[in-house]
Order: sequence, then structure tokens, then C-alpha cells
Amino acid sequence: MSFDNLFNSITEWPGTYYYTTCWFEKLKDLLLIYTVLNYLILPLFHLIYGYGLFRTIQFGYNFLIKKGSILLFMIPSIKEKVNKEINDARITLEKDILIKSKNVNHSTIPLKGFSIDQVLNQLNDLDNLDSNHAIAWKDGKVSGAVYHGGDELINLQTEAIHKFAVSNQLHPDAFPGVRQMESEVVSMVLNLFNAPITGCGTTSSGGTESLLLACLAAREKARIEKGIVCPEIVAPKSIHAAVFKASKYFGMNLKLADLNPDTFTVDINHVKRLITNNTAIILGSAPNFPYGTIDNIPELSKLAIKYNIPLHVDCCLGSFVIAYYEKAMGKKLPIDFDFRVPGVTSISCDTHKYGFAPKGSSIIMYRSPELRKYQYYISSDWVGGLYGSPTLAGSRPGALTVGAWATMIYLGENGYIKEIKSILETAQILRHTVENEIPELDLIGDPLLSVISFKSDVINVHVLGDLLSKEYGWHLSSLQKPAALHLAVTRLTSKAIFELIGDLKNCIKECVAAVKADGKAIKSDTAQLYGVAGSLSTSGVVDQLVGCFLDVLYQNEKSNELMNE
Repeated sequence: MSFDNLFNSITEWPGTYYYTTCWFEKLKDLLLIYTVLNYLILPLFHLIYGYGLFRTIQFGYNFLIKKGSILLFMIPSIKEKVNKEINDARITLEKDILIKSKNVNHSTIPLKGFSIDQVLNQLNDLDNLDSNHAIAWKDGKVSGAVYHGGDELINLQTEAIHKFAVSNQLHPDAFPGVRQMESEVVSMVLNLFNAPITGCGTTSSGGTESLLLACLAAREKARIEKGIVCPEIVAPKSIHAAVFKASKYFGMNLKLADLNPDTFTVDINHVKRLITNNTAIILGSAPNFPYGTIDNIPELSKLAIKYNIPLHVDCCLGSFVIAYYEKAMGKKLPIDFDFRVPGVTSISCDTHKYGFAPKGSSIIMYRSPELRKYQYYISSDWVGGLYGSPTLAGSRPGALTVGAWATMIYLGENGYIKEIKSILETAQILRHTVENEIPELDLIGDPLLSVISFKSDVINVHVLGDLLSKEYGWHLSSLQKPAALHLAVTRLTSKAIFELIGDLKNCIKECVAAVKADGKAIKSDTAQLYGVAGSLSTSGVVDQLVGCFLDVLYQNEKSNELMNE
């Protein structure tokens, strides 16, 4: 065929197609074109634009390797070997986790109820397991986890919870005092984060639920107001794991933005490239959990305003530390993070962390009720009557909110400022030590609050973490990508910080000496676990190990019998 004939065929084809093809075939072709364009071409374009061609190819390669590994694990001989490794790991976990009292064993409800004294004796026996086997949290040797406000406060919380032990926030008509206290807790926290007069929020069971609610509200807003059916979340790699959970639970595609390699805060330019017409929410952290660094919220705000997208700031870990930083330290943070930043539409804050409230207490805040309404669940069709709940749960323990309310009015601003100042100063002692006194360690980013994170090019920090645990009873958090450790300083840490620094230096000497002696690092279960997790071909095994750990948490003698059958 000549060039002229080919050109004529191409130019004549649309007219020929239009007049010779029936309307049903045209409709099918349009549907096919729309499907290919919307679900293949555009997502591929956005992926390449957001991550570059090389990383897109790498994503595809990683995906194929992981799928191939799953198929490989189905081969009987390999599956048998993996199962043996999992069972061996289970036995190890059972030894470490299944710490049981010899005097207490209730797999079924006892036929005859115990007396009050008998119950209290058994509770005391279970409480004493802490001192014999568990992490020495009372000595301040655990990272975060226990945000203890002092014995006097614990006694007050216990009395407050006792007064409202049966209260249920689902029934404000039955417990009007609890309703008032919940609204006042939300109001007090809104004030701390400089909310406008339209500011509002709800309590939740913890930081995870607060983040879930923020993503849920954004998804519903995007669906109803913009018609988005494939909603996307854009967040830094350092965002809390609860956002990964929200992505899975709510069917939202999570697009992770790179971090600045020097500051370990979100790369704003990368966030911009990841935003599409399907972006339902942008998130940042103040600070993030892994490194304790604060994302550039003002720059994220500019993007949120430009593209008309909600911006959520995760202050769950920062909590009252970041809210009271200025008053405690007598100076401003170098970066704004709260509702004073115009693009911020929602903030989460855990009152059960540095607010010292009882566990199970967090606040999700919104700039206005227009966004909060999208987290509500309302049903007018249920035969049981009209139903509405503001959060994920239906019944909610009002006693925990009462405990938060009692804590906040007991400590007051003066009490919080005093405690936060001590925590911040303790964290800076550790930061100074890592930066100036331990050359084997590298401080990560510019942590200004309560979390100090460090890595090393000289030793394996996961080995260091295991040594600190086994030899001195310290439990720091292990991180990956890069391998690192962090300490979330609490009120309890203040009295033990210099002990930690001494133990840290001793363990580093031991690690360095081992490498110099035979060129090999000390063996470490944590280092081995994260090594396996980092391997493309075996990452699925780690998922099974984590699942195994979760199974063991609920194991009792009845479940042991089933497993052994």
C-alpha cells in the first residue's frame, strides 16, 4: 500500500466507522476506550509522573517478585519448610509472651463465682507478673507506651472512672454529665490547637481511630461533593501505620511521598507530583512517629488550598507536647502546624499520650462541622429505630472520657507546662549525647519534641537494640528503611535518661569490639527479622510471623489443645 492510500484510509476511517457501525457496537467501543483510559492509561501516567519511569518499573518488578514468591511458597516442599520456621517462631513467641500466673487459670466461666477478696487476690497475683517478667516500664525503660502522670493522678482517674463505670456515650439522655464532659474535653483541645470559632470535633478510642475518621470523612466528602469513586490518599512515607489501615479498610489508594534525605520530612515537590483529580486527602505529621520530625505543614497547606483538598495534620504523638511547646520552652517552634495554618482542615491529638489521660482517649478536630458531618454514620431505615453514631464505635465507654476530663482540669496549664518542659529537656539531653558524644550514631533529622531517633553506618542498630534489651532491660523502638532506633521520651524517662546514656555507650563498645574481633556483628533476632522483611523474596514470611505473634496474644489452654490436635 502506498503512502497516499494509507493516508486516505486513515482519514476516511472515522466517517466510514460512524456510518457503517451500529449504535450498540459504538457504545461498546466507547465503554472499552473509557475503561482503558480511566483504569489503565491515566493511572499509569500518574504513576510515572509521580514516581518516574525507573521507579515505576521497579514497582512492577517488586510486585511480580512478591507474587512469584507467594506461588513459590505453595510448592509442598517449600511450604513445609516455611511452616516449620513459623512453628519454631511460635514456640519462641510463646516462651516470651505467654507469661501466666501459676495461681490463675480461667478458660471457662467458673461454676461458682469468686468472693471479692478472692478476685482481688487473683488481680494482685496477675499484677505482680509485671515485676517478675515484663518490661520495666515503671523504671522508664520503655519507649513511649506508658504515659504515666503520677500516682496521685492515677488515684484521681480511678475514682472518676469508678463514678461513671457504667456510662455509655451512645446514650447522652441517660448520662448528661458525660455528654457535657465530652464536649468540654473536645473544646479544651480545640483551644490548644488554635481552632477558629467554627472548630469542632469528637472523642475517639485512640490515635488509630482518629486517623481512620479523618480519612473516612475525606473519602465521603470527595465522593459526595466531587463524585470521586477511586479516592486517593497522599501522605509522607513516615505517616503513621493507621493511615495504611485506613487505606485498606476504606478502599483508598495510598500514595507515599518521599522524604527529604537531610531533614527526614516530606518532600513537598513529590507531594505535588502525586496529587491527581482523585486525591481525597493530604496528610502530614507534627511530629511523625519514626523520627520525631515535623513536616512542612505551611507548604502542604498551600497545595491543599490550591487544589481544594482537605489537609489533615497528625498530632497524635505530638499531643500536648507540641501544643504547649511555646509556653514550656519560652520560644516558638520554627514551623507552624495547627489551625493557624489556613489549609489545615483537621487535626488528631491523643489525650492519652502527653495529656496523661487514661488509655483509650483521643480527639479528632475539624475546622468546621461541614467536614465533621462526613464521619457520622446515620441510618433512618433500621427497624430498630433511628440510629446515629459520631464515630466508628456505637457504645463507647464514657468513663474514659470522664478520666480525660478529670485529668485535664486537675493538671491545668501550669501542671502541663511543668511536665512538658521536663520531657522536652530530657529529650534534648539524649539528642545532645547522640550528636556530640557517640560518633558511632547518627541523629536522624532535626527532632525538636519528645522523639529522638538515630541510625548508624558503623554498627547494626537492631543488634544494639537487642543488647540494650537483654543486658539492661531497655526497650527502644526498632525502625526500618533506614534501620534505626528511637526513644519516645515520657515523664518516666526523665529519671532514667543518664542511665540509658551509660548503657547505650557500653552496648556500642560491645558491638564495635565484636566486629573488630572477627569481622562479624553479634547475632540478633531483630536484625534477622528485619533482614528477612527487607528481602523481596521472603517478605511474605514476615507477614506470617507477625500474624503468628497476633495469634499468640489470644492463646490459652483451650487453643493450645486445638493446635496440638
